[in-house]
Amino acid sequence: MKPLQPAIVLVGDAHAEQLQHEFQRYATDYRVEFARGLGPAMSLVQSLIAQHVEIALFVVEFTQPDAPGLVTVDCLHAVSAVTKRALVYAGEEFRVNRETLREAQVDGRIEAGLGIPRGERDEEFHTAVTELLSDWGWSASKPVFEAVQLISPPGNADAGRLRDFLDRLGIPTRNYPPESQVAQELLADIDWPDGHPVYPVLSSPLTETVVQPTIADIGRRFYAFEDFEEDDVFDLAVIGAGPAGLAAAVYGASEGLSTVVFDSDAIGGQAGTSSMIRNYLGFPRGISGMRLAQRARAQAARFGAKLYSARPVVGMELAHEPGATHELRLEDRVVHARSLIVAAGVAYRRIGVEQIEKFVGLGVHYGAATSSARECVGKDVVVVGGGNSAGQAAVHLSRFARSVKILIRRPDLSETMSDYLIREIEINPRIGVKPCCEVVDAGGATRLEWVTLRDNRTGAELQKPCGGLFLLLGADPCCDWLPPEIAQDSKGFVLTGRDVPRESWVDDCPPEPLGTTVPGIFAAGDIRSGSMKRVASASGEGAAAIPSVHSYLASLAPSLDA
Repeated sequence: MKPLQPAIVLVGDAHAEQLQHEFQRYATDYRVEFARGLGPAMSLVQSLIAQHVEIALFVVEFTQPDAPGLVTVDCLHAVSAVTKRALVYAGEEFRVNRETLREAQVDGRIEAGLGIPRGERDEEFHTAVTELLSDWGWSASKPVFEAVQLISPPGNADAGRLRDFLDRLGIPTRNYPPESQVAQELLADIDWPDGHPVYPVLSSPLTETVVQPTIADIGRRFYAFEDFEEDDVFDLAVIGAGPAGLAAAVYGASEGLSTVVFDSDAIGGQAGTSSMIRNYLGFPRGISGMRLAQRARAQAARFGAKLYSARPVVGMELAHEPGATHELRLEDRVVHARSLIVAAGVAYRRIGVEQIEKFVGLGVHYGAATSSARECVGKDVVVVGGGNSAGQAAVHLSRFARSVKILIRRPDLSETMSDYLIREIEINPRIGVKPCCEVVDAGGATRLEWVTLRDNRTGAELQKPCGGLFLLLGADPCCDWLPPEIAQDSKGFVLTGRDVPRESWVDDCPPEPLGTTVPGIFAAGDIRSGSMKRVASASGEGAAAIPSVHSYLASLAPSLDA
């Protein structure tokens, strides 16, 4: 049965004809519906929901005949929380109400404020609309095209981890139970190990069917590793493909350096798990971490950089004489490079409670796990953490879950979270914050069903239903593979510039600002001691390291010529 077309709902009055005319270009792929005012719009939306029609976008005029436009948006969003929201206005409305519009965007009440087109082919207007529809399609709807089918019974933790990895790679994926017709057709020709079905099974037109693949298997199959010879020598090797590593790859490759990038997980790093980054320069409507990572990956590849996901660096052999290369040890081979940028980032701290760890992938997730948000419809979920990643996760989850509770150990969020996120959380009726609290236990039959919370002020414990627990507990640097010659601070972050121990300075001069204790090895992003732990600063550091790489390689020229 062909799925129903999703809907775009236009709510207008004074500019009703113009709005309907502008949105005719979307009528092939969407049901474009119109209502004149809040009352008719509510009836229309409830009718669509009753017909199981997904609603991708609300486009609401600033002035309505029976309610203000923002009130109309709020009421419609209460009925369909996953739908994107655009408030449109005429020039005079913007002049008089610009502060109201600005605050609505800051508070997260709308995704976009757009001027009604004044002429034909207003592509700035339609670029914004297309971006909203694209974000909705990725985060809230089932993929139209499935690059990968995962087959597993409900409650398979490995399938959940694989789907999250594939989502962060930007690969459209759908899960099918083994008894479904699609699964039965895909499984018909499998020669099962030991004659018994085992799951998950991955099927894709891009690769052969694989039984119980690992994340490393997927990384190899979708990002082939055989693009260079083992005796090749790179000008620059980047360890880590978060914002810092990707920026280093773009700037290094674009300036003529032969560049290779390895990440132990999905391209994008921790930032790649963010559902929506709204304070990154140049994206006024925000951008998901996955989309930012995939755009940067494509940009770096365009300049010739080679990028590999799920390829952890497990060790390093330093060059010990001028002109020699550093050696990176992967799990199955060695890579040679004249210079290195360490941008391996950080990993979320484990909670250390055995009963909670048992449910990882079965309702418990480290990080935002945006691919799991759709499974939280109608459930009560808990987010543990007070940083921006936790705030972004809570806002995203609130579009699906019945309620979202943020647990923090501090009295409030002001010390650790950006103001725009705090404001958005405060006005969201589905999100609550519980200070001075932690989760101490969890349970369920086959997946997470409840958690126990402890109030650290009184010691009182409370058991509450929970359909999803998202742990964003702060992070530790991914430095365990680094040799001791690269100095680290007491917490394991890499020391650079003037923070390097004085005995490692040369002629009483510190290394360059991003230089480590080893010449030719630089650090950027969250792994660097003293870094800001923000996407923009990490990408800035990745780019800023490249001039230092050039200077170091220029200093090697006499040795290479000799």
